[in-house]
Amino acid sequence: MDRSDNVTVLEQGDRRFHIVGTAHVSRQSVEEVRELIERVRPDTVCIELDENRFQALTDEERWKKLDIFQVIKQKRVPFLLANLALSAYQTRLGEKLGVKPGAEMLEAIKAADEVGAELVLVDRDIQITLKRTWRNVSFWNKLKLMGALLGSFFEEEDVSDEELENLKNGEVLGDMMAEFSEQLPQVKVPLIDERDSYLISSIESSPGQNVVAVVGAAHVPGMVQKFGTSIDLEELDVIPPPGKVGPWLKWLIPGIVLAAFTWGYFKVSGHHFRYMLAAWILPNAILAGLFSLIAGSRVLTAIAAFVASPITSLNPTIQAGMVAGLVEAWLRRPTVDDCSRVREDSQSLRGLYRNRFTRVLLVSIMASLGSALGAWVGGTWVVTLLR
Repeated sequence: MDRSDNVTVLEQGDRRFHIVGTAHVSRQSVEEVRELIERVRPDTVCIELDENRFQALTDEERWKKLDIFQVIKQKRVPFLLANLALSAYQTRLGEKLGVKPGAEMLEAIKAADEVGAELVLVDRDIQITLKRTWRNVSFWNKLKLMGALLGSFFEEEDVSDEELENLKNGEVLGDMMAEFSEQLPQVKVPLIDERDSYLISSIESSPGQNVVAVVGAAHVPGMVQKFGTSIDLEELDVIPPPGKVGPWLKWLIPGIVLAAFTWGYFKVSGHHFRYMLAAWILPNAILAGLFSLIAGSRVLTAIAAFVASPITSLNPTIQAGMVAGLVEAWLRRPTVDDCSRVREDSQSLRGLYRNRFTRVLLVSIMASLGSALGAWVGGTWVVTLLR
């Protein structure tokens, strides 16, 4: 151990690694990072960021450059909302404690420049982490995870400086990780365990004899355990393909519905076939349109979701949310000012609805949820009419 209980020193031959475990909204962490770098004067400073998060942290203008149409077309809406939800929670917590989220990383960047150390980003690309996490989670846990993320937009939690510092304690962290593993083991593996491996391997591969690494305290135990082991970073960078069942499963409802329509058209009366069409169209159209309106869409957007959902639900390659999102973006036209206020407005429900950029995101995701629910209801209804 170094002078602080939050700093772990690891040695590899004549190389020395100082791993400082931080809390991302902790004043003490900011001070510890600064003190350690000034005292050690390392050759290299490694920080727990990837290029995307580094740019987001250091470039205040980054949000202004986002193209809402490309976000929707590239199906990045869920990932962007997840990012905003986590950021909103950290920002609210940081405001209560008087610390900007990521302040310790900014301090590490500044201190590294002052002592002439090379700065190295050692975390895995956030998009790869989120995609590997999403692929690793079951359908029901995906619903739980989405609920938790949406809830974090509005969750209020009072945490004192003392309680925050206690979270960096090894025993407390161990208990938290054990509970996390028990509740959502599918999430912990790509989000924590894999990144422990990625971080320590990247730190070991960084240049210099004397290295300081600034990482979240939750990663330190796993990193220490994996220090000096052989780790294949290329394997951890691969986005696993969908399972053998997954690609077929998304065509299950469309396949059943189309088969039912075919049977109904050729085997029963035309009047009964019209009932089947209504059973499919009405739940899809109504729920997609209704969910769009709940998200605060324009009426024309809700109509677009209403019309598109019965069709897009039969074609998993396109979602009603994409159609609704593009129409809403065209009608609402988010401005540069909206984009620059995304982080600020994401702190409250009123802000999410007031900001045209986040409103478009909400409309897109809610239209997709409404359409998915409508497909389940409509598909079940159609099957019952086969009797």
